[in-house]
Amino acid sequence: MSSSSAHYAEKAPSINETSSLEPQTKGGLENLEEQQSWNWFTIRTLITSGTGFFTDAYDVFIINLIVPMLGYVYFKETGGHIPTGTEGALKGMASVGTLIGQLVFGYLGDTYGRQKIYGMELMIIILGTLLCAMAGSNAKGSTVIEYLTFWRFILGIGIGGDYPMSATVTSEWASAGRRGQLMSIIFSMQGIGNMMASVMTLIVLACFKTAIQADVDNLDYVWRICVGLGCLPAVSTIYLRLTMPESPRYAMDVENDVEKANAAVARATDNGATTTTTAADAVANQAAVAEAKAKRNHNRAFMEYFSRWENLKVLIGTSSTWFLLDIAFYGISLNQSYVLNAMGFVGNGEVFDNLWRTTLGNLIVSLLGFVPGYWFTVFLIEKMGRKKIQFMGFAMLTILFLILSLAFNKLKTIVPLFVAVFTLAQFFFNFGPNTTTFVVPGEVFPTRVRATAHGISAASGKLGAILATFLFNKVAEIGGKTGEHAFLPQLLGIFAGVMALGFFATFLIPETKGMTLEEIEKRGMSPEELEVYEARQK
Repeated sequence: MSSSSAHYAEKAPSINETSSLEPQTKGGLENLEEQQSWNWFTIRTLITSGTGFFTDAYDVFIINLIVPMLGYVYFKETGGHIPTGTEGALKGMASVGTLIGQLVFGYLGDTYGRQKIYGMELMIIILGTLLCAMAGSNAKGSTVIEYLTFWRFILGIGIGGDYPMSATVTSEWASAGRRGQLMSIIFSMQGIGNMMASVMTLIVLACFKTAIQADVDNLDYVWRICVGLGCLPAVSTIYLRLTMPESPRYAMDVENDVEKANAAVARATDNGATTTTTAADAVANQAAVAEAKAKRNHNRAFMEYFSRWENLKVLIGTSSTWFLLDIAFYGISLNQSYVLNAMGFVGNGEVFDNLWRTTLGNLIVSLLGFVPGYWFTVFLIEKMGRKKIQFMGFAMLTILFLILSLAFNKLKTIVPLFVAVFTLAQFFFNFGPNTTTFVVPGEVFPTRVRATAHGISAASGKLGAILATFLFNKVAEIGGKTGEHAFLPQLLGIFAGVMALGFFATFLIPETKGMTLEEIEKRGMSPEELEVYEARQK
């Protein structure tokens, strides 16, 4: 037996323990798989996880709307233009924090359990958001922009933690027939958060219109209010996260706690049926839990699982596709105002009008392409499958970015056509790889490494976002004056090539449509491990 197999054997209860716990083991997870109706617990899970992603998106993309305000208030000497390096850091430090949060919380979620960790990331988001809104400056030394950049780094750590934790929690509470749909609904809240960032900015701008026109420095109130509003949804759901029960799959597969898994499933299903636990069952369960805890070693389990190429290949696939996607997705999303300016979404030169039209342009793009794309995935992911949607998305993005690149100057003269092509690109980001790269790593790996592997995949994507954020402005300025973005057409062509690479990297991931997590768990096992695992389930 291999060392990997030995690890499984160590975790397995003895024959007597397996026998005494057999009815509970089968009943619990089977009840969860049979649960198809939308009960209160399903809605609670969606609210708990979805509100986090709403907040994440709001906090991430609000920076795109407030950067022009920061320029008008703090960079009057340069005509309201923030230096390229400063702007890149301001937009990109949240992504750096997110990368760290994804790795750290993914690891903690597997090591200590979902229940013990879930909610900590939301507390960091609340704290980070408030500190961003209240950022000040020293009389000498650090400026508001420098403090805001640092606090967005802290905010990013919380946002990053939300990715592996919410994905894993949602996946492990869902049945095979609706797992992809539920995870897509959670992720679709990113689109709603993006849209609401524009809506709230328009509302606050309207409230301060007279004040802004009288004194541009009143924008200092506007951007702080817009940022601070982002913590309200997080505050409203912090209790739900902190009281979320342990995932039944983690309780069963990692902690070996049949009673906890059974109780969790009973809470989540409509029938609420539980099996009778005898004193002998309870003693055997306690012994199995103690043995699993003593022998559990997450680092070893992770290394053993990914030491086999067939498993490592999938991690490379989920990580590389997310990395390639986010280069273009964040390169465009965090700099959308420049594309909108190229479309003609510019004001009359007056500060309020410039901000109003830029924000309105962001809202129109969100409503036409961003939000609908997510919901097409929600309704079709269980019919089409994850892989087919991802292939289609990358292929369409390759074509659309080529069109934007090659016909950029001509499209600028036909604004409706430019808007149509650009919003189609946003549509196929979300009815495509932006959603599937989140869903797949949340279900394709076994329970003992799921959060860690999702965190690594997500962090790879964030690395792509960091590259795009810090390099976009510098590359786009090649061959022109500051603020002209003369190289933008060529940059869009580079994005087309990156999307083509994402299409080919998708071949590395398997299709998980219709598969239970138990079937997926067995997919990456050696024959020896499979034998031990199936013995536990009998």
